[in-house]
Amino acid sequence: MKPMLTKKTLGTLAAATLLGLGSLGAHAQAAAPQPTILMVTHGQASDPFWSIVKNGATQAAKDAGVKLDYRAPETFDMVAMSKLIDAAVNQKPAGLVISNPDPDALGPAIRRAVAAGIPVVSMNSGIAAAEKLGIAFHVGQEELAAGRAVGAELKKRGATKALCVNQEVGNAALDQRCKGVTEGFGGAVSVLPTSADPGEIESKIRAALSSDKAVDAVVALSAPLVGERAVAAVQALGLGAKVKVASFDLSAGFLKSVSEGKAEFAVDQQPYLQGYVPVSSLALKARHGLLPAGNVPSGPSFVTKADAAKVVALSAKGIR
Repeated sequence: MKPMLTKKTLGTLAAATLLGLGSLGAHAQAAAPQPTILMVTHGQASDPFWSIVKNGATQAAKDAGVKLDYRAPETFDMVAMSKLIDAAVNQKPAGLVISNPDPDALGPAIRRAVAAGIPVVSMNSGIAAAEKLGIAFHVGQEELAAGRAVGAELKKRGATKALCVNQEVGNAALDQRCKGVTEGFGGAVSVLPTSADPGEIESKIRAALSSDKAVDAVVALSAPLVGERAVAAVQALGLGAKVKVASFDLSAGFLKSVSEGKAEFAVDQQPYLQGYVPVSSLALKARHGLLPAGNVPSGPSFVTKADAAKVVALSAKGIR
């Protein structure tokens, strides 16, 4: 991988993780009441990406000796998610973890949680809105900067016209990724909106590549959902030697394609860490009043052909 995290960032990250792992002794946990941490995300735990987030959160709860309650709307639905946040507030948990893909829609519910005195940590999306909403800190990657890095890397690799496939238009984090790709690429980038249906995604990518022969790069915003479909579309059209495929996030299938040279690279934002750090930190807050003093960047870093094979096993286990 080509790490894009500074030494200062890594120090902050390591400190937060070590605190979560080491500060809660078994005897202290047994003697104190078990705090409840609620987690509300816009992605379902059945989704490959969000299952890794949940795995990290679940392990953190186990390590810290707290109870975790994970909730999500059945689909990408901000009204439903706001109601879930309100319901969580009514339970008066020791802490609340949220993703925030639409700060305008979710802001009122988040503010109600903060006003109720509940420590709120955001993760994955919503970093720009965290401070103004009263959120304690954010765990995730800055999506616009990550998108710029992807665009610049594809340009460096010789691409001249790119397609950014967005399976969730309206999700601020994903929209920022495509915007960043455009800025970093410095050339023509078209956004291809799709649903979350794998069949539709592959079909639309094939149609776009067939109708515009100048496209020589495809950027997926989700490796398991879009990245794998993008590789399949490119290979089916016999364009493997021409069209470069890159994807945000990881999946065992996409990493295999990277290791085989069918895809260029994957962008790792460490979803396991996005689940783990907020829960372990809120456990510390509940027991000792401790919280990180700033945001915890979890990415981005590039997984390339040189190291993709090493990461596949962890991806298959739901850790990477």
